[in-house]
Amino acid sequence: MRGTVPRIPSGCSITGILNRKAKRFSGADVIKSIRLMHDRSNGLGGGFAGYGIYPQYRDHYAFHLLYHKETSQHETEHFLEKSFFIDCSEPIPTRPHPRITDTPILWRYFLRVKPYVVEQFSARQNERRPTGRLADVGYEEKNFVVKQVMEINQKIDGAFVASSGKNMGVFKGVGFPEDIGEFYRVEEYEGYMWTSHGRFPTNTPGWWGGAHPFTILDWSVVHNGEISSYGINRRYLEAFGYHCTLQTDTEVIAYLFDLLHRRQGLSLETTCLALSAPFWKEIDRYPEPRREVVTAIRQVYGSAMLNGPFSLVVGFNGGMIGITDRIKLRPLVCGQKDEVVYLSSEESAIREICPAPDRIWTIRAGEPIIVKLDEGVQP
Repeated sequence: MRGTVPRIPSGCSITGILNRKAKRFSGADVIKSIRLMHDRSNGLGGGFAGYGIYPQYRDHYAFHLLYHKETSQHETEHFLEKSFFIDCSEPIPTRPHPRITDTPILWRYFLRVKPYVVEQFSARQNERRPTGRLADVGYEEKNFVVKQVMEINQKIDGAFVASSGKNMGVFKGVGFPEDIGEFYRVEEYEGYMWTSHGRFPTNTPGWWGGAHPFTILDWSVVHNGEISSYGINRRYLEAFGYHCTLQTDTEVIAYLFDLLHRRQGLSLETTCLALSAPFWKEIDRYPEPRREVVTAIRQVYGSAMLNGPFSLVVGFNGGMIGITDRIKLRPLVCGQKDEVVYLSSEESAIREICPAPDRIWTIRAGEPIIVKLDEGVQP
C-alpha cells in the first residue's frame, strides 16, 4: 500500500573499522560507510562508538549521559560525586541539524574512582568469596563502575548511561546514522577504531537510549537482527547484578561479553562459542576432546546462548569481533587493506571507503573473526 514502510528482513546496517597499528583517523570514514546503507534503517536510531578519541583523558572513565530533564542531571551528578573525582564535566559537542529533534540533555564526564571507595567495595566483595580467592583492586574497580552504571540506569528517573569506558565514547540517538554523525560532529574526532549502526526496529521502541551501540565499560555492540532468547539471557544476567533497562534486546549482548570474558575469565574465542554455540548434531560429530569441551560449554552457558538471527560487531579496547548466528541469517562481510580491517553488512559499504581492498570475504556462520591491535601496539 502507498505510504507504508516496508519491513526489511535483512536490516539493520552495521560497520566497524580497526587500524591494527592504533593509528587514529577521523570518524568521517565510518559516517561515509554507514551512509551508503541508508535504506537499511528507517530513521529510528543511529549511533557510533569511537576508541582512542580521548587521549588527554585516557586513564579516566568517560561517561556519556542522556538526560530527559535537568533534575535527572542534578541527581546523577550528586550520585557520581560520592564515588568519583569528576575532573571534567561538559556538554557533548553537537551542531544544529534539521532532522534531529527532541534531543535530550547530552553530557559527558571524565571520572576517576576514589581509592577508598574501591577499597571498601573490594573488602565487602572479598568477604563473600572462599578463602584464597581474593580479587585484585583493578578487577574490583571495574565491577564497581558496572554497579554504578546499573544504579543510574535503574534508579535515577530520566538518566541513561550511553557509555562508560576509558578512552572511548558512544554517540547515538533517534535519526538516520549519517544525520546522527553530523549532529554529534563525529568527523571532528580521531580514533583507532570506529563502529556504527543504522537501526530498523521491528519490535522495540525507537528512542535515544535504545539506539545502538550498547555498552558497558569499554565493550560496545552494534547488532543486526533479533535476540529471541532475550528473556532467558536477561534473567541469567540479573543473577550476576546486571539489569536491562534500555528496552532493546541488544543490551544483553554487551553485558554477556563483560560477564563471560572479563569477570569469568573465558577467552574471547570461548565466549563467542558460548554465545553462538553449534547445534547438538554438529557437536556430536566433533572428535574428542573437542566434543567434550564444547558439550560442557553448551551445558554450563546454555542460558547465555543467543538465539535468533543476528550479526554483531563488538568493540573493546584493543580489538574488534565480528560474529553471526549459527546459520547466518544476517550478513557480515570482512575486508582488509594493509593494517586496516573492515566489517560491514554489505561489501559495498567497505568499498565505499576502501575501493581496492587487499582481501574481502564473508564470515562463516557462527565462527567469529577476532582482530586485535598488533603485538606491542598500545591503544
